[in-house]
Amino acid sequence: MVQADAEPLASQYVPRCFGVIQRIAVEEHWKYWNSFTKTCLVNPGTYISDFCVRIHSPLEASGFFLDRVYHRIRHAEDDMVNIVLQGISGEKPGALVEQEEMLKVGSTLTGFGEVVLEGEQVMRLQAPQDGRTYILVPGDHRSFMNRHESVASMWKSLAALTGLTGASILALVVYNMSEKDRRSR
Repeated sequence: MVQADAEPLASQYVPRCFGVIQRIAVEEHWKYWNSFTKTCLVNPGTYISDFCVRIHSPLEASGFFLDRVYHRIRHAEDDMVNIVLQGISGEKPGALVEQEEMLKVGSTLTGFGEVVLEGEQVMRLQAPQDGRTYILVPGDHRSFMNRHESVASMWKSLAALTGLTGASILALVVYNMSEKDRRSR
């Protein structure tokens, strides 16, 4: 369970939403109509209340562990000044997309990496020194395994279906060739 080391970060857009990692992205989308212009996380132990795991450099980890807490698209307005500027530059503002993602306090997070003992009751999860993958995923270990098992069973089913289809086509081709050979005799 995610807890802040110090004061948690407050969402800029959602009231009473707190987290330990915050990513805010604002993108401007333009339309071109002229072809020439073109911190540290703390994980209290589930069963041991005074034991924690600190996550070192969580942004270096792969995995999608941030929740989108805010998303808004503002479309550009057409006024006289913008119309004149569009005629000169050939560019037209399309939309402004605002998005906020956070790792919220209280959410469950599972990490795969190198564990280092810092003290008697504190461990640190960090990127492995030998170059192996460092992963942070939302949810617990069982939900992570269930996702991968369901993907594996889908690929197994797809492979079996493809194999049966290929065997059927091959059997049909062999049958047609043997029928042609039998008729020609």
